[in-house]
Amino acid sequence: MVFMHVFFLVACVVLSGFLGVCQGGSLRKEFYRHSCPQAEDIINNKIQQHVSANPNLPAKLLRMHFHDCFVRGCDGSVLVNSTASNSAEKDAIPNLTLSGFDVIDDIKAAVEAKCPKTVSCADIVALAARDAVSVQFKKPMWEVLTGRRDGIVSKSSEALANIPPFFFNFTQLRASFASKGLDVHDLVVLSGAHTIGVGHCSSFSSRLYNFTGKGDQDPSLNPTYAAFLKTKCKSLSDTTTTVEMDPGSSTKFDSHYYPNLFQKKGLFQSDAALLTKDVSIDIAKKLVDQNKFFTRFAHSMKRMGAIQVLTGSAGEIRIKCSVINS
Repeated sequence: MVFMHVFFLVACVVLSGFLGVCQGGSLRKEFYRHSCPQAEDIINNKIQQHVSANPNLPAKLLRMHFHDCFVRGCDGSVLVNSTASNSAEKDAIPNLTLSGFDVIDDIKAAVEAKCPKTVSCADIVALAARDAVSVQFKKPMWEVLTGRRDGIVSKSSEALANIPPFFFNFTQLRASFASKGLDVHDLVVLSGAHTIGVGHCSSFSSRLYNFTGKGDQDPSLNPTYAAFLKTKCKSLSDTTTTVEMDPGSSTKFDSHYYPNLFQKKGLFQSDAALLTKDVSIDIAKKLVDQNKFFTRFAHSMKRMGAIQVLTGSAGEIRIKCSVINS
C-alpha cells in the first residue's frame, strides 16, 4: 500500500506538470473546524449582506472563481495586485472586467480579525461564490471542500494564455477544459453559469457587425435577438455597455440558459459553439430540466474548485488577499 501511494504521488506530480490533472489534494469538509470554526459562518453572513446590497454580485463572484481556478488552479492568484516589477493576473485583458474584489477584501478582514493567518483567500473565493449564488435558494447549492492555500505567483501573461475567450470554437473550448482535468460534460454544465450576469458589448459585437471581417452578422445568431442587441451595442467601438446574458433573468440562477441556447440566443460565440457538436447538444438538452442542471452544476463546480489546488505546506496563507506575503 505504501508503494502504491508513493507511485500515485509521483505520477500525480509528473502529470500535473503537463495537464494539471491531479485535483483535490487534501481538501476536505470543514477544514477549519478546529482552527477557525466560525470561518464559514463569517463568510456566509458577509455574503448575505453584500448580495442584499448588490443583486449582481453572485455572477461577479462566480466568474472570479472560474477565472482564478483556470490559472494556476484555485489559489487566489487572481486577487493579487500588480507591482512595479510584475503585471498580475488581475490586469490581464480577460480579467479587466472582473469585480467584487472589495467584497473578498471585506470578508478576509473579518476572518482575519477572528482567526489571524488561518483562512486562505483561495478558500474565501470558493466559498463566497457558492454562498452568493445560494442566497436566492436559502441553502447551499453545492459542496465546497476547503483546505486550499494561496499561490505566491500571479502573472497576467498566464491569465491570457489559460482563460478561454468568448470567441473559442468547440474544439478549442474542449481542449482548454481538458487541460484542467475537466471534460465535455463539465464544459456544457459550467457554461450554464451564463444564466446570471452581463456581458460587455466588446465581447460579442463582432457577431453583430463584422463576423468574418466583411461587415457581416453571425448567421448562427437568432436574427430577432441580433436586432435587439444592436439597439444596445451601437458599434464595434462600444467598450462600456453591458447586456444581460440571460435576457430578463440576469440575477436569477436557473436553467434558462439552455432554452435560450436552442433558440440561438447564446450571447457569445463560445455559447453558440455548444450547438456545433452532437455530444454537447445532447448534454445541453438534458440540462433544460432545472433539477438536472442544479445537480450536475453542483458536481462540476466541485470538480472545478479542486483544479491544481495547493494544500499542506504548499503556497501560503495571505494576510491581505491582494498582496503576496513578504
